[in-house]
Amino acid sequence: MRRLISYMLVAMMTASMLVGCGQSDKKDDVTQTDAVAQDTQDAQTQGDTSTEKTKIVYLQFSAGESNAETLKNMVAKFEEDNPDIEVEVQSLGYEDYFTALATKMAGNSAPDCFELNMENFLTYAIRDSIEPLDTYFVSTGSSTDAYSEGPLNAATYNGKLYAIPQSFSTVVLIYNKNLFDKAGVSYPTSDWTWKDEQAAAEKIRALGDDIWGTYQPVTYNELYKSVKTNGGSLVSEDGKTFTMNSAENVETLQMMLDRVCGDNRVMPNTEDMAGRGDWDMFKSGNLGMIHTGIWAFSDYAQNITDFDWDIAVETGNKTHAAHFFANVACVNKESKNKEAAFKFINFMASNKDVVKMRLDAQWELPTVSDQDLMAQYLEQTPPESREAVMESLNYAAAPPALLKYSEVVDVMTPILEDAVINNIPAKDVLNQIQEEVVAKKLMNE
Repeated sequence: MRRLISYMLVAMMTASMLVGCGQSDKKDDVTQTDAVAQDTQDAQTQGDTSTEKTKIVYLQFSAGESNAETLKNMVAKFEEDNPDIEVEVQSLGYEDYFTALATKMAGNSAPDCFELNMENFLTYAIRDSIEPLDTYFVSTGSSTDAYSEGPLNAATYNGKLYAIPQSFSTVVLIYNKNLFDKAGVSYPTSDWTWKDEQAAAEKIRALGDDIWGTYQPVTYNELYKSVKTNGGSLVSEDGKTFTMNSAENVETLQMMLDRVCGDNRVMPNTEDMAGRGDWDMFKSGNLGMIHTGIWAFSDYAQNITDFDWDIAVETGNKTHAAHFFANVACVNKESKNKEAAFKFINFMASNKDVVKMRLDAQWELPTVSDQDLMAQYLEQTPPESREAVMESLNYAAAPPALLKYSEVVDVMTPILEDAVINNIPAKDVLNQIQEEVVAKKLMNE
């Protein structure tokens, strides 16, 4: 019972966080082993029936109804190439998924392999509930070179690879080319720093009362990513201590606060926005730059007609860091068919035919390193500079590995909001946050 409660708490604490493209698909109501599993079984390649197949179970949430057919075809391709392995696909809706998986894990009835979002992946890795995969690349003759370095790093914990990155979305700097032209500023490049962004934002801000230079909200997600560009982190390298108020973090947060409430502010506050969303302000031509996800591309392409826009890797200070919103696939540590499960999840992320199926379906983006496979995506416009999406993968920044992630966010959110409203110095803000997360014993035990 104690084990069951522990897994349930982990699931409930982290399941609320899933940001990125295709989120609505993940919440489709697919609540049991469904037509995907049946269709997959119907599509199995009929091999030598005298040879018993290895049967594995795969649990997933991201296909939803809209990509069920694509998933079926992917699995069929795997079974065609691996006739000795039979896959049963089980699908659950996103809202129920993590609680159900935790229950299965606690009851020793979990599938052989399963899908996780990044936040939940970290909790399972911390609890040592999933199988390290490094040795399986060797035993199956596979190579990690098939994947981009950033996604692999994000799926690594304590020096071990615990998951295969299946799909991703990321955040980039999107900019209004017309406002840059009017302000006489060169377009952003991957070499830009915070100072470059601030200088450009100030010139754009000078174009009009309701024209703003940039937009990057002061939130937990933006802070943990931004401090990495300055050599900082919200937790120590060994994951045992909070380091909220380090000098690097203070410098980073002060930069973010100055943008929205400093003497040379270039970002609108809540009053300035007057009920408009940040996407709305960008689409209406009131923002020169916006830090947001690649899932905005379709909306912007359809709804922006008055100006040209493009993208660049987000600015940094000492280095770059990019949000990495991803779904990964893991192997259950208690599975009796670990190598077969590994073969399946590795195939589903790296096989060229499967990658093309994902791209054709526009079902997020694959994590492969082969740029030829990504040509289909990169050739779509706008934006013109889609290669910045792939470049940002090299700077993928996973969130801190926190078992009590949601409680930490609950502490930080109102304090950061108050700092923006009342222009509180970053040092005071982070000292308060450090004191509270320590007092509430929110560090991993």
